[in-house]
Amino acid sequence: MLKLYNTITKQKEVFKPINLGKVGMYVCGPTVYDHCHLGHGRGYVSMDVIRRYLEYSGYEVRYIMNYTDVGHLVDDGEIGEDKIQKKAKTESIDPMEVVEKYIESAKEDFKALNIKSAIFNPRPTQYITQIISFVEKLIEKKFAYESNGSVYFSVEKFPEYGKLSGRKTDELESGSRVEINPEKKNPLDFALWIKADQNHILKWPSPWSVGYPGWHIECSVMSYDLLGQDTFDIHGGGNENIFPHNENEVAQSEAYLGKKMANYWLLWSMVNIDGSKMSKSKNNHTSIKDILQRYDPMVMRLWILSSHYRSVMDYTESALEQAKSNLQKISTWAINLTNISDSENDSKSEIDFVHIYQKRFEEAMDDDLNTPLALAVVYELITETNKFLAENKLSAETAENILRFWEKINKVFGLEIASSAIEIPSEIVSLAEERKTARNDKDFQKSDELRVKIEQTGYVVEDLKDNNYKITKK
Repeated sequence: MLKLYNTITKQKEVFKPINLGKVGMYVCGPTVYDHCHLGHGRGYVSMDVIRRYLEYSGYEVRYIMNYTDVGHLVDDGEIGEDKIQKKAKTESIDPMEVVEKYIESAKEDFKALNIKSAIFNPRPTQYITQIISFVEKLIEKKFAYESNGSVYFSVEKFPEYGKLSGRKTDELESGSRVEINPEKKNPLDFALWIKADQNHILKWPSPWSVGYPGWHIECSVMSYDLLGQDTFDIHGGGNENIFPHNENEVAQSEAYLGKKMANYWLLWSMVNIDGSKMSKSKNNHTSIKDILQRYDPMVMRLWILSSHYRSVMDYTESALEQAKSNLQKISTWAINLTNISDSENDSKSEIDFVHIYQKRFEEAMDDDLNTPLALAVVYELITETNKFLAENKLSAETAENILRFWEKINKVFGLEIASSAIEIPSEIVSLAEERKTARNDKDFQKSDELRVKIEQTGYVVEDLKDNNYKITKK
């Protein structure tokens, strides 16, 4: 029974979809003014695994992730320069060229990390008409007001404001991420539509002014349009945006709908570097592309899966090196299983590997997608399997069953690794046979020399029972 930690209720809850067998899932996507950093990689791999496990569990998932291409201002505020417009000036290109460039960059990163494509990737510039209509309705319902060409959501009209982040309106002060603005009735009110100044490039006509949408309104409008114009199942995102972004989404959507925006809020935690949050705005980020120049994408994916999505991750080289080692361990194991399953080995193993380990894998994943524990189950299975391999007690049938089990659960992990039998060069096989003869003749010095020679070529020879051996790639 799948349980998810729901940020809005602050507890784990049994997952119950609104529609039998179907899940509607909206995930806040990146603002496309730069290459994606490790924090993005962590978040979108985590959301991908949640989606994959829902599909593993038999659900049809309608997965939406947006690209923010307007309205996200510098310092996440409501006054100042659009991040995309600022980047356009820096690169001396049109803002929409910036958008297209970094959407393509994000797609490259997501493909490398084997993140499944969303059903739709909406962009707010494609939704200006719908955004204006949404804002008009909020004004009509007395939840919003126009002031000097801009439109603001009135926080005091929504008594539940703060229920997602846990912040109380009487405790919130004007400051940090809430600018003092004389146009607002209350400093906590937030912009739904912003009147553009003369130098602002990204702007459109509206009933109130030539302007542009606020950062928060886009997700409400696009999720409303693409997930059935009602409450949907899961909203994903990064917990660094819980306030004000997600909090404001909740307020404006629920004011509009008159009911919950989403039943479950699943928010991933940040990646730290040198003890502080990695982010583009802080200029302390490491891009996904930087890491992929030095590591296989699946090393990075496995590194991400080795931490629970709600726990803070620390970026270190040693952690990536450990993930690299673990990926090799999994790959070698899968190759060995393939080799045995293709053989005529009729040895019998006494353990029902699949039944035991599938149950434990699902128990781990059902507990709020505990990927570190699920991976621990796999590593234990590898250790147990290798014992049987070393004793030549793993039958071809059992190896085939374990391999099929791995392929099934790996649809959740999403690791692209070699699992087919490797072609061993004939000269390596000859060296292994020569070594086998030396061992039979009890010439252990020559046997050791040949083992070292094989390892120097990038292969490992492992002795099995009954005078057999196994060759694997390092």
